[in-house]
Amino acid sequence: MVVTSPPYNLDLGYSAYRDRLPEQAYLDWLVAVATALRQVLKPGGSVFLNISGSSSRPWLPFELVVRLRPLFVLQNHIAWIKSIATPGDSIGHHKPVGGARFLNHAHEHMFHLTLTGAVKLDRLAIGVPFKDKSNIARRGHARDARCRGNTWFIPYDTVQSRAQKFHHPGTFPVDLPRWCIRLHGQPDALVLDPFVGTGTTLVAAHHEAARGIGIDMDPAYIAIARERLAAVGCAA
Repeated sequence: MVVTSPPYNLDLGYSAYRDRLPEQAYLDWLVAVATALRQVLKPGGSVFLNISGSSSRPWLPFELVVRLRPLFVLQNHIAWIKSIATPGDSIGHHKPVGGARFLNHAHEHMFHLTLTGAVKLDRLAIGVPFKDKSNIARRGHARDARCRGNTWFIPYDTVQSRAQKFHHPGTFPVDLPRWCIRLHGQPDALVLDPFVGTGTTLVAAHHEAARGIGIDMDPAYIAIARERLAAVGCAA
């Protein structure tokens, strides 16, 4: 399986990569990457692609996934929810937006791509308990768990500085790749991240008893990834 989050082409401050290509060049590049991923993906494999647009460039994720249509089937479209506002309260990551035109950006996309659209998943591996416990026996469920659905609320841990995000502008919480690995449901999975950055996917693979392969162009981020893996007792 593949779990990855490429640069979003939003002019973020990576240390060795310039995150600002002409849009068509950016899309062509990611299609080339996806073509290479397709060549190594087994028939029952999954690609979990995390990407986001911005208020000023909202079409980019959708343009990308349409460009990938000749290569993959979009089996699931998951919304990664980073913050939720409830009556009188809010939970999760909030990044203020200036001006009066746009709403705060509170979610990102996770596109689940497969070769056939028929890959079986372990939906209850990330399931949630039933609110109405009578549904367990009444509907013949084996245990108190139902499908979580395609909205995943996974907030960031609170940080006070860029150092706590490993000086990387595009990290995601370790639970995001962990849930993808569990959902895919294959024991001893081999997990590839071709944009591994500071190693979050590899840390997740270690925690889920999976094997991980990470690729990145930036030696500084690779060094951080090695340190993070050593800290959880995994040889890099």
